[in-house]
Amino acid sequence: MMSHPAYAAYRQMSVQTAGRDRLLLMVYDGLLHALEAARAAIHAGDAAESHLQLIKAQTIIREGLWGVLDPQYEISRSLAQLYEYCVRRLIEANVKKDAAIVEEVTHYMRGLRDAFAEAAVRAKQQAAVHTAEGSAVAWDGTGR
Repeated sequence: MMSHPAYAAYRQMSVQTAGRDRLLLMVYDGLLHALEAARAAIHAGDAAESHLQLIKAQTIIREGLWGVLDPQYEISRSLAQLYEYCVRRLIEANVKKDAAIVEEVTHYMRGLRDAFAEAAVRAKQQAAVHTAEGSAVAWDGTGR
């Protein structure tokens, strides 16, 4: 197992070298991890740990997802409303120590994470096609 300083250096390098699509997925993965830890802590009756993980999840949503949206786009405004709803639900889950609410938010966030992952794959595929088409044009000069 890696020592803590080595692991921290690895994680820092991973973040520094990741593209925007990978960074977004890392944020979602961190959020999903916090939500799962909160759910497990609630089931275990560990109020302090569930509180810590729910606060962490709220912070990730507010700063890592909601805080970087560009409000000039309709999709950003829609996502902001969903993120706001999820933060409110996590506050409620924290007060009530309700794992079902955490599972609800997890469902929404996992769906968004998976949708963004699929969009990233499709964008890379389209970029590869356009690059290949551009190479064919450059190769013979005719584009055929």
